[in-house]
Amino acid sequence: MSTSAVPPFESAESAAIPAGVNEELAGPPHAEPDPTLATRPVAPSERISSIDLLRGFSLMGILLMNITDFAYPFYNYAYPLATAKPVFNGPHWKINTICWFLRWIFAEGKMRALFSMLFGAGVILLTARAADRGAGIRAADIYTRRNMWLVLFGMLHGYLIWSGDILFYYGTAGLLFLFPFRNLKPKKLLWTAVVLLVLNTLVAHMGQPTHIASVKREAEKANAALAHHQVLTEDQISALQSWKKAQEDWRPGRTKIFKDIAARQHGWLSQGADAGDVLQGELFGAYFGFGDWVGLMLIGMALYQLGFFTLKCSTKTYALTAVIGLAISWSLTFWGCWHAWRSGFDYFSTQHALEFPYDLTRITGALGNAAVLLLLMRAGVFKWLLARIAAVGQMALSNYILTSIVMRTLFVWGSWHWFGYVEYYKLYYAVAGMWLLNLIFSTVWLRYFRFGPLEWCWRSLTYWKRQPMLLRDETPSPQLQAA
Repeated sequence: MSTSAVPPFESAESAAIPAGVNEELAGPPHAEPDPTLATRPVAPSERISSIDLLRGFSLMGILLMNITDFAYPFYNYAYPLATAKPVFNGPHWKINTICWFLRWIFAEGKMRALFSMLFGAGVILLTARAADRGAGIRAADIYTRRNMWLVLFGMLHGYLIWSGDILFYYGTAGLLFLFPFRNLKPKKLLWTAVVLLVLNTLVAHMGQPTHIASVKREAEKANAALAHHQVLTEDQISALQSWKKAQEDWRPGRTKIFKDIAARQHGWLSQGADAGDVLQGELFGAYFGFGDWVGLMLIGMALYQLGFFTLKCSTKTYALTAVIGLAISWSLTFWGCWHAWRSGFDYFSTQHALEFPYDLTRITGALGNAAVLLLLMRAGVFKWLLARIAAVGQMALSNYILTSIVMRTLFVWGSWHWFGYVEYYKLYYAVAGMWLLNLIFSTVWLRYFRFGPLEWCWRSLTYWKRQPMLLRDETPSPQLQAA
């Protein structure tokens, strides 16, 4: 691996945008004689541009998937089969189908996978730099408080704004699972991640279809008994009911579709319709789904140690990662989309084609996307655009919440009542508009302020001390000035 430094964005305009990571304890690896300085927040000048770039790219890309959850009932997230306006037939089926194919091939799973990896990388960055500066056990104190506040932010976001919150699960993973892994070598981190992700595939992506297949077989036996005028047992009746429910969950009927749409036509009060989903997710998802995000976070911890996210690997390494990763991800995903579409989105065909290889395609796709961006950064091309994406990453928390507020206002809270009634392909007009807002807001804000508004709030709460906000308020420590 090369040990070359991370190249900064060099354009005049981008120089106004501090680049780097959001982890408070990042900084030059030297021991601070004063323990309070060892746990001080990171200064804008100490940020790592490449990590901000990757974080901003993945955060913006996540909206390509989440937009269906903002605009339609939740069961249309991955497969929009139960919408008021048909997606895969009707007057706009061609453009809708193309949009769905592109969503899956280029973004589905890959953006959140990269975002999760970067969260894991932040754990290493936070704790290792603090240890290098002599923080000792105080690093654990800051780390714990930071994640406790993230859990609270996630709960507020989920109950008051949008049920699709991910902050709660990230904060929970940070509190319960990640800290003990911080000192493991990359090889052990990767093997642990592989075990967790294989278990996740077996449980999440193969367990449910296997159960549904068993239910279908029992239902077929019950129907055969009915055909022979036999009296059904309680188990056979239960099997018929379970199979009917499984079919309705996969393709809800028109009555349920319009009932769910109507429940979200009451402005902000529509939040009450989602409260049960939020509570169920927090009670069960944070524990039974931990193999998903924790596995990805462990990969991120390993990749940070190997220098992958900080541009310390060779150009050949990034090029091979991009070619191999995207070739595997795009080809398998395209085949899965084609097979599912050709089957008319039969439940079992779709599960076998897209869900079973899901972890493989999203991890290879995430690494391939990251490698392409890092190659562009190293080559020094598209500096103007990459600097603005990095600004979005520097304000990731603020942009994440801003996106939720804008999308909920657009589809649910506003007076337009668009929820459930927008053509599928038009959803991506909203995505493009939100990206533009993210880029402009982040770029302008960071010309005057050190942090995004919610980053400043999070940081101040973590240290229980008001942090300087304006750029001119920053006063480097004597140790930094000497350095």
